[in-house]
Amino acid sequence: MNPVIFFASLLSCLLYVHSTRDHNISMSICPESFSCPNPNFASFKYPFYNNATDDKQCGLIQVNCTLNGGIIQLGRDSYEIIGKYVSESVVSIRNLTFERLVNNSSCGALMDNFTSPSPLLYSISIVSFITLYKCTNNTNYTAQTDAYFGGSNYHRYNTCKNHKFYYKYSISDTTVPSDLPPTCQVIRLPVKLVRGPEDNKGINETDIFSFLSPRFSIYFHLSPSCHKCHQEGGQCNTLREHVLCLDAKKEEKTGRKLTRILILAGSAFILMLFLVIFIIWCLYKRNPISYCTSKNKSPIIEDQVFFFGVSVFSYKDLEDATRNFDPALELGNGGFGVVYYGKLQDGREVAVKRLYEHNYKRLQQFMNEVQILTRLRHPNLVVLYGCTSRQSHELLLVYEYISNGTLADHIHGEQANSSLLAWPLRMNIAIETARSLVYLHASEIIHRDVKTSNILLDHNFSAKVADFGLSRLLPNDVTHVSTAPQGTPGYLDPQYHHHYQLTEKSDVYSFGVVLIELISSMVAVDLSRTQDDISLVNLALNRIQRCALDQLIDPVLGSDSDPEVMRMVTSVAELAFRCLQFYSEMRPTMNEVLDVLVDIQSQGRIDVDDSIRELEEVKTPPLSENNDKTVVLKDFLPSPVSITGEWHSNSTVSTTLNVR
Repeated sequence: MNPVIFFASLLSCLLYVHSTRDHNISMSICPESFSCPNPNFASFKYPFYNNATDDKQCGLIQVNCTLNGGIIQLGRDSYEIIGKYVSESVVSIRNLTFERLVNNSSCGALMDNFTSPSPLLYSISIVSFITLYKCTNNTNYTAQTDAYFGGSNYHRYNTCKNHKFYYKYSISDTTVPSDLPPTCQVIRLPVKLVRGPEDNKGINETDIFSFLSPRFSIYFHLSPSCHKCHQEGGQCNTLREHVLCLDAKKEEKTGRKLTRILILAGSAFILMLFLVIFIIWCLYKRNPISYCTSKNKSPIIEDQVFFFGVSVFSYKDLEDATRNFDPALELGNGGFGVVYYGKLQDGREVAVKRLYEHNYKRLQQFMNEVQILTRLRHPNLVVLYGCTSRQSHELLLVYEYISNGTLADHIHGEQANSSLLAWPLRMNIAIETARSLVYLHASEIIHRDVKTSNILLDHNFSAKVADFGLSRLLPNDVTHVSTAPQGTPGYLDPQYHHHYQLTEKSDVYSFGVVLIELISSMVAVDLSRTQDDISLVNLALNRIQRCALDQLIDPVLGSDSDPEVMRMVTSVAELAFRCLQFYSEMRPTMNEVLDVLVDIQSQGRIDVDDSIRELEEVKTPPLSENNDKTVVLKDFLPSPVSITGEWHSNSTVSTTLNVR
């Protein structure tokens, strides 16, 4: 079929759809409340909506009324409603799956918290619960956890294969110890309400399943941005991990106008998309080329040149190297694919990244990473060996294999071990990561996804920054680029999130989160923490401003017993505080950050080589080998902030991501 005739037909169809729908579409008007047939139920209000009569934009939590009660939908799970209180956000439910597990005394009942499926919009909490501590059942940690909980009148349940559980039968004691062993996780589960002596029948404090209850009440907490949106008459929703505030009470005329604009814009976008695809198809027919280049070819893709050509691998060779992408060889999930360990025929050990799917967005990230990594050479950046060609069965990237996992693994993951990652090593990792970011910024590149899981560690515990799928080039004649926010929750620059302006300071903010993780050994986002502390940034800023740094520092670092470690950790916390300022102009540059870190390490230096010698057969190369001579560092004025007084952000804007 002639492409011109096809595009003309498509346009006429879209305009016809627009003309026929223009008279029928209007925005929904949401009711203030609704009731289920059960006379004992109070009425439901926002954030609930009636699935049978209301539009999905009228609420966040779906309720299906039945003759006897109702069903509430939380994510993919459904729960029976057995009571609705006058309070707008408290519902009594019955969890049939949990009931079956409790009745069978199954370990599955103890494994997970009840969490919100939409943490950006709302969170849930159990009205009456007990706190359990789920600890890894491992011979290396059993003595430590038993000693910790043994002297505090905790009961122990050790029937489960992989975990031990410690608890006190008390619903009033909700405080989580600040020095909880790193192998233990907080689990909160619903318990039976005890109003009188009769309610105590059948409850045995030593039998954990005797007091768990599948019937319990849950309280729904709207996020601050959603609460504000609702107070102003709007309806809260999400789009691609961003919070939106939609007005569901627009007049019908305004609704038709908005629909007309959206349909016309969509029609134009679809036509342009087909036109781009058609042009690319024509170019490919005339001159098929590879995504990557071999050393003997001139690589040009849409006027973009790939520098320092990399090898092109056949799909069959990489399939053989990874044993047909054996799941047992999986190293982890990258920014847009799964990474496998492989061994090439020449003996080289490699990491092979395999795209999830072969679509346009993944192709963009694939080409972006190849284009960036082929022009970079730095000891603290992962090396790209090559990739597959355009004609390959799949798009694959081949990197050097970094044997020691990620920084995230070592500070709060499966490989976490306090004796391996002492403070001197953490300090050295911070400096090497900062050096790589200084080099990137000097090369006009913003990483855009700096996080501990993208910092790899080799056998010497030297840092290698990886995953450039989201990185952007920033020409030296502009101050920022405007782009839709992309990155990882917990690390994303809030000003970039609000204003869509990506700068080098966005990497500085993310690096500030990494510094806090090195100090605290906590994850960036943890839904098991209290609502105000789910974000590690909020937790850290709160502790720092209240002069409660001891509540943030990981006890295994030994800052209590070593004044020099305390001095260095305090200085790094102060630097992280400056990196996490809301306004980007108030943050230091990466050059300045690197200067401060080197200065902190050099004053009363704790030699990283001494720390590494304690590890069997591990030797760290001298820091001079990692010095980045490519970048000229700027002079830096010391921060006026002192640990002896309360710390205050120079910005009046919270770093919490509350977006309308």
